[in-house]
Amino acid sequence: MSHVEGELNSQPECWTRAAEEAGRHREALPAPGERVAIVGCGTSYFMAQAVAVLRESAGQGETDAFAASEFPRGRSYDRVVALTRSGTTTEVLDLLGQLKGGTRTTAITADPDTPVMSAADDLVVLDFADERSVVQTRFATTALTLLRAHLGLDTDAAVADARTALTTPLPAALVACTQFTFLGRGWTVGLANEAGLKMREASLSWTEAYPAMEYRHGPISITTKGTATWMLGEAPEGLAEQVRSTGGLWIEGGLDPLAELVRAQRLAVAVADARGLDPDQPRHLTRSVILAP
Repeated sequence: MSHVEGELNSQPECWTRAAEEAGRHREALPAPGERVAIVGCGTSYFMAQAVAVLRESAGQGETDAFAASEFPRGRSYDRVVALTRSGTTTEVLDLLGQLKGGTRTTAITADPDTPVMSAADDLVVLDFADERSVVQTRFATTALTLLRAHLGLDTDAAVADARTALTTPLPAALVACTQFTFLGRGWTVGLANEAGLKMREASLSWTEAYPAMEYRHGPISITTKGTATWMLGEAPEGLAEQVRSTGGLWIEGGLDPLAELVRAQRLAVAVADARGLDPDQPRHLTRSVILAP
């Protein structure tokens, strides 16, 4: 079993622990009414997109998400939350250094022995969700679960659905598809972006991701026999039928959207295996992007 496969299989246990520990981290996480920015790189940026929508939808306050390298320096926030599995990503550390002494910062990380521990004002360490694989799975979803619990959102159903996602066979013919599109709405747009990234990283697949209502505005033109369109969350009315009419494979996401992401992670590993690729050794990638001065 690859590292990534073992790690993605451990997610229900990691989510349960994160939800249980959310209260212990209350003071380090955004308070209701704070104006907040959530930043990250790669997978962490897509989790930031999901959390930002969830927080605003929960009435907790204005929340933006940015790639760490694209943070608007002139904009004022009460708190900036940085998601960083490794704690060593250059763009994240640079941003935290620039904000030091001016804006309250929180880092959510997996490794307690990294530079981010002194770069941020407040810390949340999820070391039980750290990973050996370059391809990130359980840390990202565990951080998101922690933040869902912090927002007062129920996570029990997501944990139960994750167990289903790990034990239910993937839809027939899905692994043989030549192109994959992931769709989301609201907070699940970030999850769709992450599902596409997992497919590219682990299996070198041609993947795209869009807000579901945008799919009709051009992207559906590539849908045909041998392609798959996967909806994370509730689909817009009529879209499933429209995709099926092209000959493409429509995958309805009936589980909690975060559990649907687990299914997409499994697909990435399955496609990698079918193509003779090692999902633990993605092409041109390292666990952390550390740039030379």
